[in-house]
Amino acid sequence: MTLNHHEASLRGRIGGFSKAAKHPADTLTTAARRGFMARFEPNDPDLDDNERRRRTEAALRAHMAKLAYLSSKARGRRTNGHSGQKTKATPPHTRKASRWPQNPP
Repeated sequence: MTLNHHEASLRGRIGGFSKAAKHPADTLTTAARRGFMARFEPNDPDLDDNERRRRTEAALRAHMAKLAYLSSKARGRRTNGHSGQKTKATPPHTRKASRWPQNPP
């Protein structure tokens, strides 16, 4: 049986919601959270656990601060000069099509 994009999406959502109804949220995301935090962990084998945790948390905060800074810069580019006026929105007919249907059957 071949599913179109909309049907496959709905089946995936049903499966995800069913899984979430049967298991605690923290057990479903433990591996993902561990993998995400591993990106920020220092490679120094001589660090004790407390120092490793402190540096990992500091690296995560630095990463999030950088994302906030870049987001702020991107918002600033969307204004016309220093007047504070927002640029005109992209007309609907020139926007990229959404991958989700606006009015599902």
